[in-house]
Amino acid sequence: MITILKKEFNSFFSSPVAYLVIGVFLLINGLFLWVFKDNFNILNAGFADLNSFFYLAPWLFLFLIPAITMKSFADEFNTGTIEILKTKPLTDWQIVLGKFAASLLLVVIALAPTLTYVYTISALGNPIGNFDLGTTFGSYIGLLFLASVYCSVGLFTSTLSKNQIVAFILGICISFFFFYGFDALASLMGSSDFYIKQFGFNEHFKSISRGVIDTRDIIYFLSVSFFFLFITKKQLEND
Repeated sequence: MITILKKEFNSFFSSPVAYLVIGVFLLINGLFLWVFKDNFNILNAGFADLNSFFYLAPWLFLFLIPAITMKSFADEFNTGTIEILKTKPLTDWQIVLGKFAASLLLVVIALAPTLTYVYTISALGNPIGNFDLGTTFGSYIGLLFLASVYCSVGLFTSTLSKNQIVAFILGICISFFFFYGFDALASLMGSSDFYIKQFGFNEHFKSISRGVIDTRDIIYFLSVSFFFLFITKKQLEND
């Protein structure tokens, strides 16, 4: 697994993928949060919190994480290197988990510079340091769980086609449905909306973002991640 992780991680930085993903993520967040004079601008909000960032980040991940994962297996199938990979002393689980860990690690690296935002809102608080650390910490944890399910979905869609663009589009569509689709369905269902929302990523992300780490939310994210990784493994066995 470690071998696959290193190979995959190095491949990200040997191509423009990693630099583009990290750069676009930080650039868009920086522009919306600090430059553009709109509702997301923290300096114009009048109070020190990162709600705007934690609203934007899941939507950016929705596009950027499939861009990270789209080549994971699609490129292996397209070039035929998947056969070479399977001949090595590695189990299918080690291959899948190695690629998953590499993708998630790249997301963590993209998130790391945004910790400077925490220092900034702490300095902007009145008095200094007057911000809700619990919700901020919980929101970062929620983003990591959300990134993990996006990565698992992206890996699965990467096994469905040799074409990276197809894998990218499928990854966006499935992730979008799980993130927002159940909320949209809930708005049409009336009294049963609470139960429908529980199937979606967004409801559990918002729950963790309140600063209370509920085991139900953790189990949900871990279960969904495992499910998509499991069907990724099954798809890999069949190819």
